[in-house]
Amino acid sequence: MSEAISVSAAANSAIAGAEDYFRPSSIMKLPITDIGDSSTSSSSSAYVTQAFPFSSGNPRIEQTRGVMHLFLDDAASSSSNLPVGRMPLICVLGVPNHMTYADFCQFCGSFIHHIMEMRIVRNDGMENRYSILVRFDDQSSTDSFHKHFNGRRFSSLETESCRVLFTVDVQYTSSIEHTQTSPANTEQPSCPVCLERLDQDMSGILTTICNHSFHCSCISKWTDSSCPVCRYCQQQPEKSKCLICQTSENVWICLLCGFVGCGRYKEGHAIEHWKQTQHCYSQELETQRVWDYVGDNYVHRLIQSKTDGKLVELNHHQHTDGDCGCDTDPAFSEALLNSRVESIVSEYNELLTTQLENQKLYYESLLQEFEEENEREISSAVRDFMKQNTKLQKMQAKLDKGLKEKKFLDDMNENLLRNKETWESIIAKIEEREKEALRVKDDKIQELEAQLQGLMVSLEETNTVDVQ
Repeated sequence: MSEAISVSAAANSAIAGAEDYFRPSSIMKLPITDIGDSSTSSSSSAYVTQAFPFSSGNPRIEQTRGVMHLFLDDAASSSSNLPVGRMPLICVLGVPNHMTYADFCQFCGSFIHHIMEMRIVRNDGMENRYSILVRFDDQSSTDSFHKHFNGRRFSSLETESCRVLFTVDVQYTSSIEHTQTSPANTEQPSCPVCLERLDQDMSGILTTICNHSFHCSCISKWTDSSCPVCRYCQQQPEKSKCLICQTSENVWICLLCGFVGCGRYKEGHAIEHWKQTQHCYSQELETQRVWDYVGDNYVHRLIQSKTDGKLVELNHHQHTDGDCGCDTDPAFSEALLNSRVESIVSEYNELLTTQLENQKLYYESLLQEFEEENEREISSAVRDFMKQNTKLQKMQAKLDKGLKEKKFLDDMNENLLRNKETWESIIAKIEEREKEALRVKDDKIQELEAQLQGLMVSLEETNTVDVQ
């Protein structure tokens, strides 16, 4: 217990010490209008700065807000045109949330021994990203870091590149505390991991987004994205929304099927889900409390505190008598609490087992209905296929018959074409013979006509002689 208290005290002192590292008093404000003499006034006027609001800290405990003034990219487009009057302080803007502290320390590992301190902040309007303010031991290391990492991709598997900007000034505007903090500690802050003092001359210091400071060598071994002290995670999960009305306030989740619905003080979709499915256990996502719709009460007395996220007892004990004696005997109170917790746990386990068994039977019936429906659909599809297959077979038989008839007709046509050529030759020969016979006939007729004419002449002469 004392060890946990020492770690917590070290973490609180680290918060107070780490905030002083980037206070405006430790960073000289750059006079933009007085950079250079009159001969370089034209070049200095090209150095454009922009203010980026930022915040840090755990929103449930303490939140610090501020503004950082950065040189834009066009002010340092090349190594020969670096801003005049720059300081050994740069800002790595827009680091993806999936990069843990260890990943970034490994990314800039070649310059880690030149880094005096780093501070993780979140920029307003940048979702799923954070920025890092880095202070180096000298200006040459700062320029080398800018030259080496500006525009470089975080890894070979990503398209996002590192954006390094020179920092003009960092100003803190407000600090909002949601819980009571411990009194200010004047001792030197220490690292919660190794319990050694956070000395900038010995090693670099990294302040997480929840304002806890560590040695860079210690935090680089922490591969998780959460803080080793308060477990605050820089990758905040998305807010759950009601599946019906899409509201993110007063949201409950069914512990049996995972349905997310709003409470009865909104649209009441969670209780409507209980009425439809009889899933009687639902958990409020904000307080992690489980509600029993059948008993109309909470099923346990351990809830999550809204201030620090720890589990605390939800006391339902009503003091009907002023001298009940429940607070006088610690042993009795502890035994009573243990018995209550055991009875609640056993009852909760029994109820949950019963509900899970009913849910199992419910889903098994749904699965059986689905399988039966699936079998019916399969059998129907098989019958349709068989019908279509029978039609296809008939069409295939008709096609084969048509192909056979076509082949027969093609063969017959080919034979007829061959017979046509033969008969044409025969007819030509017959026509020639007929022409030859006609010619011979004509010759004989002419010959007979000539003989007949000669015979007629001789007969005429004979008749003439007889008459005389």
